[in-house]
Amino acid sequence: MSPDDLCGNLLLAALRPQDRALLAPYMDLRECRRGDVLFEVDQDVTHITFPVGQSVAALVIVLRNGRSVETAAVGHEGAIGGVVSQGSLPAFSQAVVQVGGPVLRMPAARLQAIKGESQPLRNLFTRYSDCLLAQVLQSVACNASHPIEERCARWLLALQDRLGGDTLPITHEMLAELLGVQRSYLTRTLRDMQHRGLVKVRRGRITVCNRADMEQAACECHGTIKRHFQRVLGALYSPGGTLLQLRPSDVDEGARRAS
Repeated sequence: MSPDDLCGNLLLAALRPQDRALLAPYMDLRECRRGDVLFEVDQDVTHITFPVGQSVAALVIVLRNGRSVETAAVGHEGAIGGVVSQGSLPAFSQAVVQVGGPVLRMPAARLQAIKGESQPLRNLFTRYSDCLLAQVLQSVACNASHPIEERCARWLLALQDRLGGDTLPITHEMLAELLGVQRSYLTRTLRDMQHRGLVKVRRGRITVCNRADMEQAACECHGTIKRHFQRVLGALYSPGGTLLQLRPSDVDEGARRAS
């Protein structure tokens, strides 16, 4: 692959061309379907996955009773699978594709070796790791403290950010699983949100009708994570909430603000 082929992922696009050139020979482009498992709990994470375009994966904790809860969603703004660890390590969570599409993959051990050749690359991935950890920590606080309506609005906003459109290809069953609630409970929540004009619910899709009202209905967690990305990584968002192109200069500005 050429270095330019990596720019469908914003994290990779933020790298200098010479740093993308270090990664490009080891990248593999593949298509993932919804429900594909990138890695299981306790499985060695041998590859780093970079979603491209509208692909979205989630880190999911599965409990002994069979229930599962999403702790972080990763789209084309980031990577999943141990971006800072020293090569292959056992996974603590499951990683599942929520919105199918293309992804770029490379061996984790190869990325670790390349980090030793480029300080800017190493710095970028370390900063992204901080932002991913912030997502996980905020998700823990959100799941413990906020009602289902606010959590549902937060998750829909986060998915809209990554897809860049109003219509989200997600089912009731999938959303209920990510939020860790029963499907019947989520259905009532979505019905209430539809009556308030926030969403339109159709089979296999949910449409966000009013972004501003949805942001008011969501808990503060969505805005908190966005601000952390902006400060630490330099990630930019459009007025509508979707992710914009991340440039090396943005990363430098994010580092300057954080310091």
